[in-house]
Amino acid sequence: MADIKYEIKEKLGTLSESSKGWTKELNLISWNGREAKYDIRDWAPEYEKMGKGVTLSKEELKELRNILNDINLD
Repeated sequence: MADIKYEIKEKLGTLSESSKGWTKELNLISWNGREAKYDIRDWAPEYEKMGKGVTLSKEELKELRNILNDINLD
């Protein structure tokens, strides 16, 4: 499998942390030298490993925000 290169441009927030220290985070990440996108995924401590995640463009993130704002969580 080819090496995946990434650069975390901005850490936006941590959604949760597991008992083993992995964190689920929202970050702005450049994958393989491309334009940075918003990314939600699990990270091991020190970012040495990552879990599967979802990457969103700015437009997709805005639409997700709109959907979440319309959900009644009470």
